[in-house]
Amino acid sequence: MDRLCRAPINSSLWNIRTKVKPTPEIRSRDLPFNKPSATVLVSASNGANGGNGAINIKHISEQKDRLLLTAVKRALYTTEQEQGPGQVAFRVAYQGIPGAYSEEAALATHPGCQGLPCHTYAAALQSVESRVADRAILPVESTVEGSIHRNYDLLLDHRLCIVGEIHYPVYYCLLAPPGVDREEIKRVMAHPLALSQCRRTLKTLGLANVSMQTSDDTAGAAECVSRNGPRGTAAIASARAAEIYGLRVLARGIQDESCNFTRFLILARDPIVPTADRPCKTSIVVAHDGELGVLFKVLSAFSFRDINLTKLESRPTKNRPLRVVGDGPAFVKEFHCVFYIDFEASLSDRRVQNALTELKEFASFLRVLGSYSVDATPKA
Repeated sequence: MDRLCRAPINSSLWNIRTKVKPTPEIRSRDLPFNKPSATVLVSASNGANGGNGAINIKHISEQKDRLLLTAVKRALYTTEQEQGPGQVAFRVAYQGIPGAYSEEAALATHPGCQGLPCHTYAAALQSVESRVADRAILPVESTVEGSIHRNYDLLLDHRLCIVGEIHYPVYYCLLAPPGVDREEIKRVMAHPLALSQCRRTLKTLGLANVSMQTSDDTAGAAECVSRNGPRGTAAIASARAAEIYGLRVLARGIQDESCNFTRFLILARDPIVPTADRPCKTSIVVAHDGELGVLFKVLSAFSFRDINLTKLESRPTKNRPLRVVGDGPAFVKEFHCVFYIDFEASLSDRRVQNALTELKEFASFLRVLGSYSVDATPKA
């Protein structure tokens, strides 16, 4: 059994702020905290009326009504009472509809879970904060496209903790209604990234001159083709989406790059810190006021302790993206950024605690996003 510590080693490390007052160029309110975000409305169908007690998610954008959360909790309580004690499935929120790759990642990491489809990634995270869901699945980077920057921003917008990760393989399939052959295809629907990642293969399949239509997600394209698409319309989505929406798989593995993996983070309300005797990662966000050599100091805090960094990426702050360096006519405007850092060690490791303590001396902002076991799932 995995040995996990469900309480943080040092609770102050989960949102460290230095005692030094930030300069006017960066303040805590300038960082992307506590922004209005999407929420979800939950309705529980009554089993006595033919329902199965499933939870239906409806996206509500920028909802601030406190009565909404009360309604959510009441709906969840009613559902749990109908299903009986111990029968409520573990709920994992994801963006998209059934058949989305995010749903597949949720099922891979939490077999037997109840997937909660949400209209946006922000809604998926908000559902965990509102206790509608137990976990959320968030894609943050892929081997083909790199980082998904808007989703990294969401990690700061919401007060959730990373408790796991999975590198999930993406296998695109060409789907069409039953009875439609490849030669009949005149239009292909998919998410813009899916279209761009399959362009060369579509050409080899003789579909270079068909029209391309974008959709919000691949599973949504499959659903649209199944319900409304003209006979000559195909979709790029997963084989699971074909099963769900009754489509025929015309071609499998049509992605241009055979090694196409997406890294998904598993988010929860509370941290789960793994012990230091197993392969682990920790993710943090750090910002500084632009003093000379500060980034070197940040890297040195880990290098001197033989802690290997696996990711370092900067993102401009939202409310105050520029800062002025210097006085008079020689002043320079620079982007003011926060740095996302991943490194291979657990927060329970004394080296990590010492490194973070050192960062407190010169960082204007430091937050631990999570400490978690590295993905060890077999690669297909």
